[in-house]
Amino acid sequence: MSLPLTPETTPPGTSTAPSVAPPSEGLRRSMSARHLVMIAMGGVIGSGLFLSSGFTIAQAGPLGAVIAYLVGAFVVYLVMTCLGELAVAYPVSGAFHVYASRSISPATGFTTAWLYWLTWAVALGSEFTACGLLMQRWFPSVEVWVWCVVFAAVVFGVNAFSARVFGETEYWFSLVKVVAVVALIVLGGAAVAGFHPLAPAGEAFPALFENFSTGGGLFPHGFSGVLVTVLAAFYAFSGSELIGVAAGETADPARAVPKALRVTVVRLLVFFVGAITVIAAIIPYDKVGLDESPFVTVLSAVGIPYAADIMNFVIITALLSAGNSGLYSCARMLFSLAEQGQAPRALARCNSRGIPMTALVVSMLGGLASLLSSVIAAETVYLVLVSISGFAVVGVWMSIAASQFMHRRRFVRDGGDVRTLAYRTPFYPVVPVLAFALCLVSLVGIAFDPAQVAALYFGIPFVAACFVYYRLRHGRTT
Repeated sequence: MSLPLTPETTPPGTSTAPSVAPPSEGLRRSMSARHLVMIAMGGVIGSGLFLSSGFTIAQAGPLGAVIAYLVGAFVVYLVMTCLGELAVAYPVSGAFHVYASRSISPATGFTTAWLYWLTWAVALGSEFTACGLLMQRWFPSVEVWVWCVVFAAVVFGVNAFSARVFGETEYWFSLVKVVAVVALIVLGGAAVAGFHPLAPAGEAFPALFENFSTGGGLFPHGFSGVLVTVLAAFYAFSGSELIGVAAGETADPARAVPKALRVTVVRLLVFFVGAITVIAAIIPYDKVGLDESPFVTVLSAVGIPYAADIMNFVIITALLSAGNSGLYSCARMLFSLAEQGQAPRALARCNSRGIPMTALVVSMLGGLASLLSSVIAAETVYLVLVSISGFAVVGVWMSIAASQFMHRRRFVRDGGDVRTLAYRTPFYPVVPVLAFALCLVSLVGIAFDPAQVAALYFGIPFVAACFVYYRLRHGRTT
């Protein structure tokens, strides 16, 4: 059974303003628009950009990589505009599954929540491990597991104090990454234009976009390489939807959420596409890969001292930022599930500081279990977890688009006036339909990529299992 997105007390034809959806009991609205922007940036800008961007350029070619990230940014824009209307109309913590439950079906919401929870739980394990490995550059005698414990304690402590402390910490974590990306774009762009006073004597830089013309043409590996990279770009932009998760703890969501969405989309477009363009313009596509961060290569070429150490610090910060956002998202998703009666009520209990501590502890244990499985069962359990989490990102985006489509249709059918909405998705129904279709195409495309097809093998059965469990546990009418 589908439930209305807005509370039952809302009379037909009135605005779905946040005043009709009070914050969840126990949680506090203590974050601002700047916190939302940096939380989203923190979830998106990570090792994928700092480490793997060279691989995407090598796979698609310079121009192909830029096109792939432009397409990815366009899809993010479509999904974020859908998310904006939902988040303003119903600003609750752990938003995605609430939207899906009330707009599509409770079983869909239940499945969406567990997909997203698993995504970040798996990410937590990998982020802590990567931080430990990177710290070996400076402290080679300290075991990796020691750093995993240290960083896990730091991230847990930040989340356990208060939502505002989390938001403020994430703001500064993300700022470090943003500064690094801006530095690459400015310094690298200047070098491509011929201005590189700090570069070693004799250092040659390609003229403008000379590197974009390769021996194999504009697309050296054919257009199939571009299509595969588009799929990678979708995953690279995952985390932008964290704005919806945090909406329930944001002061004045009617203003803060739309502003955060607009700023986030524009910044991600500039940062990702700008960084990829500069890297592709400076480093030949057949000389970039995973052996060194392309950021290190570019900054070293323009003459920045200690570039490798600086980027090691930035990448560790990026990983901690992603872990910080991931633990927050996991805890709020469990909290929201418990509030909806789809998880044990203990997970909805908040302490005196408005933190769902039980949900936080369970989420951290899930992340540590993922970390353990990556060590003792990397080819079995961990492979399954990673595959499902990769599938989940696009699945969650599809649920956001479908929820907005169903929500608007029901709102109008019940006599609502679209002009009264505090924020509305433009060009309805084209935007949600196009967002859903492009995400669906990307899932179909995974079937033709041997490196990613496991996401379908494990993701689809996991979704089916969630639906079956919900039907058996709660039936069709709850």
